[in-house]
Amino acid sequence: MSVRKLKPVTPGQRFRVVNGFDAITTDKPEKSLLAPLKKSGGRNSQGKMTMRHRGGGHKRRYRVIDFKRDKQDVAATVKSIQYDPNRTAFIALLEYADGEKKYIIAQNGLQVGQTVVSSKTAAPEIGNAMPLTDIPLGTIISCIELRPGQGAVMARSAGTFAQLMAKDGKFVTVKMPSGETRLILSGCLATIGAISNSDHQLLVSGKAGRSRWLGRRPRTRPVAMNPVDHPMGGGEGKASGGHPRSRNGIPAKGFRTRSKTKSTNKYILERRKK
Repeated sequence: MSVRKLKPVTPGQRFRVVNGFDAITTDKPEKSLLAPLKKSGGRNSQGKMTMRHRGGGHKRRYRVIDFKRDKQDVAATVKSIQYDPNRTAFIALLEYADGEKKYIIAQNGLQVGQTVVSSKTAAPEIGNAMPLTDIPLGTIISCIELRPGQGAVMARSAGTFAQLMAKDGKFVTVKMPSGETRLILSGCLATIGAISNSDHQLLVSGKAGRSRWLGRRPRTRPVAMNPVDHPMGGGEGKASGGHPRSRNGIPAKGFRTRSKTKSTNKYILERRKK
């Protein structure tokens, strides 16, 4: 994987850094795995805006991803690595031995023609999905379940990975991408390897229009607002905004918002670093 820096032929391309898309093997998605995707513009079922700075953007179709990997002990061949407009990671099209096709999140190093499988007895190789209890200690993993059969919910974005640290009874200890160390039930599935497209963090948009293409509308800086609009607004001239906080007054930059009585706190052995 690589990135490309464009020649500054226009102001918008002067600082732009784009993905080289070396890993992508086709630009034609599998039609049977496409679904419509309706935009909400940040509005709820009553039509009220519940999320600001959303709207517009290019039309997309959803790629139906198999997060559960519940087709056990059936080998699948990687047919192609594809771009997905709905996520930062690349996706892989699998064709199983019985002819069924499914998309999965592509791991870094996954190649076309490679065979992957979801099984308790699988080898701990890139792209294989296994229960945490059967994965060797120290292995780099991704696409992790938090409840057996739930489907992958953790470590799914570009370049992320977790590491299996220890096993103890019905729980295993996993170091998460955030740095948090937590217990997860040993029967949960995880995929071997880190997520693809690790260069995503190096990309530079170059112009505001690219954010609009992604469906992001402009955001006004709080210090430029009036006191009636934001706690950080107001002041004579270029006065600073005071303590950083959200529009409803919750402090930012270090203030912990996680509930002290949350039921899953007992599974967190070490909190993520500030």
